Amino acid sequence: MDAVTASLVRSPVLPPRTSDNGSGSMFLTASGPGFTRSGSSRLQLRLRQNASARSSRSLQSLTTIAKTRRSFVVRASSASNDASSGSSPKPIAPLQLQSPAGQFLSQILVSHPHLVPAAVEQQLEQLQTDRDSDGQNKDASSVPGTDIVLYRRIAEVKENERRRTLEEILYALVVQKFMEANVSLVPSVSPSSDPSGRVDTWPTKVEKLERLHSPEMYEMIHNHLALILGSRMGDLNSVAQISKLRVGQVYAASVMYGYFLKRVDQRFQLEKTMKILPGGLDESKTSVEQPEEKTTYQAVSSHPEVGAFAGGVSAKGFGSEIKPSRLRSYVMSFDAETLQRYATIRSREAVGIIEKHTEALFGKPEIVITPEGTVDSSKDEQIKISFGGMKRLVLEAVTFGSFLWDVESHVDARYHFVLN
Repeated sequence: MDAVTASLVRSPVLPPRTSDNGSGSMFLTASGPGFTRSGSSRLQLRLRQNASARSSRSLQSLTTIAKTRRSFVVRASSASNDASSGSSPKPIAPLQLQSPAGQFLSQILVSHPHLVPAAVEQQLEQLQTDRDSDGQNKDASSVPGTDIVLYRRIAEVKENERRRTLEEILYALVVQKFMEANVSLVPSVSPSSDPSGRVDTWPTKVEKLERLHSPEMYEMIHNHLALILGSRMGDLNSVAQISKLRVGQVYAASVMYGYFLKRVDQRFQLEKTMKILPGGLDESKTSVEQPEEKTTYQAVSSHPEVGAFAGGVSAKGFGSEIKPSRLRSYVMSFDAETLQRYATIRSREAVGIIEKHTEALFGKPEIVITPEGTVDSSKDEQIKISFGGMKRLVLEAVTFGSFLWDVESHVDARYHFVLN
């Protein structure tokens, strides 16, 4: 992989910080924006109670819809019986949703997964109604004699609640896409009961994950795996003891890389269909020009995650793992401004999802900064994981980022929130 593309994995562009306070997750290679949680507790409680009541009415409405469709009733009854028999079902995603709308969608995902799109449409309609209402109240607050500070505080709390609801709607849609693909998300990584101490006891599902991407996109994903696993690409059964924080950073970087890849692949597939690809990338070409081996090795050696997994690979040995890619050549045809735009995660909500999902998987890292300004890694937990398990994690992360791009675009078409 060339230096420019490797740098996208190393330092993806996140939306600029706003006036909100808070710090981003240590798992992200660049700090994401924080979310304000302060405010009057009574006001927040009232807002949550109102949202909970709306969710209850939405569930009744969706249940009515289901009863009018015989096939839907059969599927819902089967899921409900599974959930009610024996012990409580395992969570379908590591992140537990907290908002009333998020909890409502969690129930739908478990018992009525086929109704998730209809449930999301209702939630988005309600968000739009609330936003329009707040816009009218904002106009009213400009009337002399009104308490402008109070209006602004109420609007701020409501906006934060809507942002959190929107995050959880996006997350529920990503989880649904994994369910449709019949791929279960990796559960929270914790010390395993396996005698060997390994944490990767989850199903591999590698073949299914690979089939979810276009051939050109998978070429880039394969190169990304080669960067991370290095010479271990052919020895996936080997087990290594690795920093949990490091694995979390690799996962978060891979999510952002998948988001970027899906974004450029969408444009690539469109131009390929319209037969307007740049010269040298048409179907008549059987291969694409490879960058110089020295350039590839420099990009690999500068990659922050390679040291933990590749284990000292020579330029010659590693260069053999990097395969030609039409999509990579296409990306390299972009000018600097276009590349910067495509490497940007467009919304704060998407950044929040990546941060929270990764922390739900690996826990919140306990980071201590020494007086010298370095990170004290003495409290960094070590986990045992096979390189096959690492491949599964990376493939899931890239797919998660790809799905995140899809659902962000889908939701933005119905409830505009993407700024650029």
